Amino acid sequence: MTSLDGIPGPSADELDTPSALTLSRVRLGAGGPLGSVRIAEGKVVAVAAEVELEGPVLDLDGRTVLPGLWDAHVHAAQWAGNRHRVDLAGMDSAREVAEAVRLHSVGLPAGEVLMGQGFRDGLWPDVPHKALLDRVCPDRPVALISADLHAAWLNSACLKLVGRGDHATGLLREHEAFEALQALPEVPAEVLDRWVAEACRDAAARGVTGVIDFHFSDNIADWSRRGASSPLDVRVQAALYPRHLDAAIERGLRTGDVLPGTGGLLQVGPLKLFTDGSLNTRTALCCDPYPGLEGTQEAYGIEETPYEELVRLMRRAVVHGIEPAVHAIGDRANTLALDAFAAVGRPGRIEHAQLLTAADIGRFAELEVTASVQPAHATDDRDVADRHWAGRTGRAFAYAELLAAGARLEFGSDAPVSPLDPWLGIAAAVHRTGDERPAWHPEQRVPVRAALAASARGRAEIRVGDAADLVVVDFDPLEADAPTLREMAVHATMLGGRWTHGPY
Repeated sequence: MTSLDGIPGPSADELDTPSALTLSRVRLGAGGPLGSVRIAEGKVVAVAAEVELEGPVLDLDGRTVLPGLWDAHVHAAQWAGNRHRVDLAGMDSAREVAEAVRLHSVGLPAGEVLMGQGFRDGLWPDVPHKALLDRVCPDRPVALISADLHAAWLNSACLKLVGRGDHATGLLREHEAFEALQALPEVPAEVLDRWVAEACRDAAARGVTGVIDFHFSDNIADWSRRGASSPLDVRVQAALYPRHLDAAIERGLRTGDVLPGTGGLLQVGPLKLFTDGSLNTRTALCCDPYPGLEGTQEAYGIEETPYEELVRLMRRAVVHGIEPAVHAIGDRANTLALDAFAAVGRPGRIEHAQLLTAADIGRFAELEVTASVQPAHATDDRDVADRHWAGRTGRAFAYAELLAAGARLEFGSDAPVSPLDPWLGIAAAVHRTGDERPAWHPEQRVPVRAALAASARGRAEIRVGDAADLVVVDFDPLEADAPTLREMAVHATMLGGRWTHGPY
């Protein structure tokens, strides 16, 4: 069963059909009138302004009901796992991080790998090096992951554990980092699944009813296992990576297909491809060199996937009904990604789209390429962007220009890069600041209504026939100031007619 948005509704032979219910005295969308919404068989079956529909009735006392929110870019297992690791966010130097490692190593079981996440070395006065970690933790393996997930900082014991004992510095970037982290001992599947379930419940408490998961694993197998063991609290589109493409094609899987045995809540997602790295690691592929790196081999960043190979993989995917989702952060990377979509002649997604040339803004709409962006990155990365993209930040995180040019925007968090909380992204897009500082490039602000739609995969209103994926909030977003919007009080969340958060 599929809604008008292509979001699968619950199937009667897979889920117990939720009881019929009328949400009464509720504001119908941001700035909307008081009215009521009738839910039956997991769908919205009636919407009435200034009219009370038949019962049974739940009086919501004037709260606002919105379409359920989606996070269009997460790494669910990493987000879940990082909630159990040392938090390195906000630390201002390599030495400060090393001291945090020393403190957290006390009392850990012998031999256990100390994991940390969230460091941002792009503005540090010193350089991450294995020697710093060796001094505070000489015997225990230590693996620290950068906030953008594109770098890892390991001590000598951990380098030896992953077969890289001769590495000169212990700071690994891009593929080298990914391979080293994958070589670490895995968390048992039952433990990780429990952590993921907890993270999904917490996401539902923030109004999330769906995610697109780009975790670096066999997502379809992992989520099929989770969905078969217990009801999911969010819908999931599970992305593929090239190493899983042939198997998906052999099974006849296409993007949007609903996978059996998961209550209709799990779909096949897009194929994830990379053109470049990230801003913090100075590996995002740009048209201009990074300050201080002029004349070096990677002065302009790196090209992760050669253009010809990118086009080949995209063509193979679209022929078999699988949508490409291309990671592109630097302006040169975005040009190459858009060129590839033009060559393939089919729509898809660009993930991040952080720095764009003026000529590429309009191509998103022309090529029907969704700009899957993470507004919290604009506020989190403003300082590092000011340093490494100096003179170009007027076209960084250019959401207002993309919107004006007719592009489809979808918001996400890239959790764990930013927290899996859509209200942080909505507030960042609307206000262009995440703290007390003035707005950063306020000309790129997005109206509240547009930000809400981009956080709901384009759903801007409660419509008859849609899956009953809804969020009830205490305040009308159109009337909320920046702190209220950022910390929006979510009263309840409904998924296919079933409450996943709230007092009911």
